[in-house]
Amino acid sequence: MKLGPDARFSTVCLHAGQTPDPSTGAIVTPIYQTSTYVQEALGKHKGYEYARTQNPTRAALEGNIAAMEKGKAAFAFASGMAAIDAITTLLKAGDHVVVSDNVYGGTVRLFEKVLSRYALTFSYVDTSDVAAVERAFTPSTQLLFVETPSNPLMRITDLAAVAAAAHARGIRLAVDNTFASPAIQRPIELGADLVTHSTTKYLNGHSDSVGGIVVTTRDEDAAWLQFVQNAAGAILSPFDSWLVLRGTKTLPLRMAVHSQNGLALAQMLVGHPKVRHVYYPGLPSHPQYDLARRQMRGFGGMLTFDLGSLEAAGRVLGAVRLMSLAESLGGVETLISHPASMTHASVPAEHRRAIGLTDGLVRISAGIEDIDDLREDLAQALDKV
Repeated sequence: MKLGPDARFSTVCLHAGQTPDPSTGAIVTPIYQTSTYVQEALGKHKGYEYARTQNPTRAALEGNIAAMEKGKAAFAFASGMAAIDAITTLLKAGDHVVVSDNVYGGTVRLFEKVLSRYALTFSYVDTSDVAAVERAFTPSTQLLFVETPSNPLMRITDLAAVAAAAHARGIRLAVDNTFASPAIQRPIELGADLVTHSTTKYLNGHSDSVGGIVVTTRDEDAAWLQFVQNAAGAILSPFDSWLVLRGTKTLPLRMAVHSQNGLALAQMLVGHPKVRHVYYPGLPSHPQYDLARRQMRGFGGMLTFDLGSLEAAGRVLGAVRLMSLAESLGGVETLISHPASMTHASVPAEHRRAIGLTDGLVRISAGIEDIDDLREDLAQALDKV
């Protein structure tokens, strides 16, 4: 199926990168579960030689997400962290990276515990402050890595502003768009050079696959990432690629409900006597509310609230009945977690304190259940504090 250049987002989600199977006409891309491909003669094949290098199911997913993010090419990896690691292979020893100071804990772990061994250096700043970003740049800065909304404090970075600041100095901008998804935010439209996702989350949407993807806008970056994908081999499997393709078909519908439920829970928590603060970009009290309205198409299903202490957070986490205490996010079911001891446990305690990631924070990934059931579950859990 050939899409026109003006195809709208929901249509792109359903059809981009995918054509009916030529041998059967199957409308759903098959799972090409093969390790190799028979060649017709020496040097003559159908475009596929070995499954680490190319796979039709993975290629369909890559084309699908590249179109959704309006990039030139996409490359799927075995996890979101493998995708971020692939981005850093664009760097060389001695390069400097400016990073949002409130990113996923696994990103900090990769940067500080692994990549710093190879003479890469990292500075962490509040990227919602464009002036702070500019002050953090050095002559050796080659990459600005932003997560917006941030995990878990929901800070919003002005992508157009930081893209302009980075490009004026010849610096690439990479954006982790996992929390928003392309249904809500498209960083390339705002100047990003690279976009990454944990496909595990909203893109897949069903809590049954782990993966990652990088979308690029530059031909030279696409060539290099394709080389690295093959050379390092951290590829997304055919079955996982198929699962994510199933998920992207319903992404616009799911994200609409995630956003509705996220906003409703945030509004419920605002002013609750047990809650000290609510972090959600769809609340007028959020410091970047106006920016979020301009930059995003909805506010998403992620929200965080502070109960003031580890004991209070533990009581709520132990009392929920419908919400599930678990890591991850973006699935159809509502998940609740404790960032300080779960997703951000690898972040040093002093850094958590410095950015306001307290032991009393609770994070919710609002699913697509009936909102009244979610409200009732949260209300009875808060009664236990």
